[in-house]
Amino acid sequence: MKAITCRRLIDGVSNDPIDDGVVLIEEDTVTKVGHREEVDIPASAEVIDYSDNVVIPGLVDAHVHLHGVNSHNPQTRMTEDATVGTARATNDLRKLIQAGFTTVRDAGSKTGLGLRTVVEEGTIPGPRIYTAGLRFSQTAGHGDIHSLPYDWVTSGYAPIYSVLTDGADECRKEARKQIRRGVDLLKIMTTGGLISEKDDPTDVHFTPEEIRVFAEEAHRHDIPLACHAQGAEGAKVALRNGVDTIEHGNHLDDEGIELLVEKDAILVTTLALLDKFAKYGDEHDVPTKAVRKSREARETHIDAITRAYEAGASIAMGTDTTGTPLMEHGKNGYELELLVDAVGMNNMEAIQASTSVAAQTVGDEPIGCLTSGHFADFVVLEEDPLEDITAIYEIAEVYKGGEVAI
Repeated sequence: MKAITCRRLIDGVSNDPIDDGVVLIEEDTVTKVGHREEVDIPASAEVIDYSDNVVIPGLVDAHVHLHGVNSHNPQTRMTEDATVGTARATNDLRKLIQAGFTTVRDAGSKTGLGLRTVVEEGTIPGPRIYTAGLRFSQTAGHGDIHSLPYDWVTSGYAPIYSVLTDGADECRKEARKQIRRGVDLLKIMTTGGLISEKDDPTDVHFTPEEIRVFAEEAHRHDIPLACHAQGAEGAKVALRNGVDTIEHGNHLDDEGIELLVEKDAILVTTLALLDKFAKYGDEHDVPTKAVRKSREARETHIDAITRAYEAGASIAMGTDTTGTPLMEHGKNGYELELLVDAVGMNNMEAIQASTSVAAQTVGDEPIGCLTSGHFADFVVLEEDPLEDITAIYEIAEVYKGGEVAI
């Protein structure tokens, strides 16, 4: 048994921290948490003293892509050997764990399942990975590469990480194929997006019947259904037909926010993507149209997330980080800054959005908080993030499953 002692403990669930805190760990699991005077430390326990430090749960990024790309240009991505991306992604996993992210939710990639395997077997260091595998788009939707030949995009050999599927029967069969591969969630796209060339974020994709089919298949196998939805109408049709999370929500209207709360769905923020595309996209290889779309939507996106937060919707931190120089893995903590500075969350709420709430996007898993029965995944900080949220960057140590992670 290990006993972690610290100056201050934030468990990811409670609104109040525990000063002079203790975490008891048996193998890879937390067994007890509390104030030093309330927790009996067994004489046989290995005591690890962090009396000058603040301990928080391991951070969870609920929206990343682990495909190791270094370009935002769709055609560049399509013409690059997928093995190059896989090699880069292994380095991205190291960056993530070093930055205190002990869990990530891969919202679509060709490499996520394989990376999950090699991390679980201990071959490479990295966070716990919950992956959607290949995401689902209608033909000519956000996941299509509109400027390339259809036969190439659908060949199975091109390094595209979407399945183009149309009609309820085809959607059901393709969903079952991904479930057969062992994915942790399904991901569909019910609106256009920023990068896709021939659609707009407000366009509505997939029919209600198609969405219901995906929801039926996901829930039949007890996994969540995630939904890329930037436009208001596409988000609402998705929520009415069974999705569990809305990714982005750039243009959510009041009716959509009411549905979020009514359906107990989770909104995954991805503020960092639009913020960086709008500010710095011209300096990188972000397509001109995507930069324009981002600048048009940035303030609207912040307003939508803020209204959802004020309405009491469940808000999970996600970045849409891909691994490019502009959206580099390991710098995911910037999303917490935006939750505080742009949305108006207090620091504790931003931490909870990045731990216990983000953990809910993958179902009932023992991650995201330091309470009995959960994995002993935690970050030891030099400073207090309740005083300054940027303290999340001042990391003394990262633990995963009760052991130093890297």
